[in-house]
Amino acid sequence: MTASASTAPTPTSSALTAKPLRLRRMGIDTYQEPVLYMHRDCHVCHAEGFQAQSRVEVRLNGRAIVATLNVVTGELLALDEAGLSEAAWRLLQAKPDDSVSMHHPPLLESMSQVRAKVYGRRLNQAGLDAIIRDVAAGRYSDLQLATFVTACAGDRMDLNETIALTRAMVNAGERMQWGDGLVMDKHCVGGLPGNRTTMLIVPIIAACGLRMPKTSSRAITSPAGTADAMETLAPVDLDVPQIRRVVEQTGGCIVWGGGVRLSPADDILIRVERPLDLDSQGQMVASVLSKKVAAGSTHVLIDMPVGLTAKVRSDAAAHRLGHELEQVGKALGLHVRVVQTDGVAPVGKGIGPALEAIDVLSVLQGDAAAPQDLATRALFLAGQILEFGGATPLGQGLAKATEVLASGVAWAKFQQICEAQGGMRTPPVAPYQQPVLARHSGTVIAIDNRRLARIAKLAGAPNTPCGGLYMHVQPGAVVERGQPLFTVHAATPGALAYALEYAGAPAEAVHVMEEAL
Repeated sequence: MTASASTAPTPTSSALTAKPLRLRRMGIDTYQEPVLYMHRDCHVCHAEGFQAQSRVEVRLNGRAIVATLNVVTGELLALDEAGLSEAAWRLLQAKPDDSVSMHHPPLLESMSQVRAKVYGRRLNQAGLDAIIRDVAAGRYSDLQLATFVTACAGDRMDLNETIALTRAMVNAGERMQWGDGLVMDKHCVGGLPGNRTTMLIVPIIAACGLRMPKTSSRAITSPAGTADAMETLAPVDLDVPQIRRVVEQTGGCIVWGGGVRLSPADDILIRVERPLDLDSQGQMVASVLSKKVAAGSTHVLIDMPVGLTAKVRSDAAAHRLGHELEQVGKALGLHVRVVQTDGVAPVGKGIGPALEAIDVLSVLQGDAAAPQDLATRALFLAGQILEFGGATPLGQGLAKATEVLASGVAWAKFQQICEAQGGMRTPPVAPYQQPVLARHSGTVIAIDNRRLARIAKLAGAPNTPCGGLYMHVQPGAVVERGQPLFTVHAATPGALAYALEYAGAPAEAVHVMEEAL
């Protein structure tokens, strides 16, 4: 979720003397960043000293946003016009030819805390509260957000800072309350393409009588997040009353958390983390657990895949991260249980929003060709949650989860959830597909999760839902020269060519040990 428009304070004297500008919708997609466009010779630019990349407060009908200025030359804009990107237009709820006033934004005092972190100082609760309040209010430019994200990357946040950051992120948004009783949740640390178990687990848990209102983020460094995949099957951008209605009707939901201002600063930070390809441990812990606290969860199971090309690469790293998740959860009143799982290879066959959703449907529908590794992993985790929540005795969770899936009860519950969220739909299919073939005969000895994820992203995932790739092999498979290893899916010829060029690089995503002559 991006910044929200705030109530505008009293204009400064300089702004009151400036002639308002007429708004123009530029039709430019700047993702979630509000961008303002003005002519270089505009009287406001001259009067206020605005230059390219200046931060400008734009006010309209009592609403205000802070936008980054792009300066225009030529005839694209008249001298008395101000153009807005799509994100800025939505936030201001603007109409064509509305008149707006421009102002210098208030001094961003919290940037002093960010600079202190850059130079190695620890941040306390007050400092992080100030930073996150400003982030959530949209006062940080993407450049300033990137500075904060980078300053906290690596091992630069200790446990106390991570707890403080998590609290600050919770306090900056709304919190859901579910009354008495347990509220179950689950999160995967990530780094394992295709691991779309949540969409199987939620209907199983809900069918067993436990509440599981699942709010998910969109992808940060992966080709798809749960919200991205679920969105190809049903609406995920629900508000709090809609989520409550769905959960009351069905016992569960699978929605995008950014649409309801649950830890809203997290979604703004994700906007910058994605292109930077950064997902540091402290910020990841704060991101995950702030959403769980804000969503009203009481019990959270963390799936932690471990493998050489997964996000968590060793048992030692898994232990450190698991300990931090448990300690931060405890500090915020959450019961957190961490389960370490195999992170050697992708899970399922599809990598990318629509392809992963198709895998989920095949498992729920009992298709004979459904990926069994996805079903097995989801059932194991669902069994752990059933035991964690007391729905079954210890040791009997897996059997109960298997029964619910095999009987079709989970499929019926999933359809009910989709209908309650706004109606079930068919995931899109990519119009351009091309297989990547084995260069020689042999045995698949390793799969590089990171390279596969990069190929899927170059093919358009997650922004293009049908983009990604479909796996034909797993480690241990025996292949012949010329046999497909995976098929790249794309919405355009350009995206397909871009992904195939990377897939054909000398460093292979699927390693085949050549047969001895």
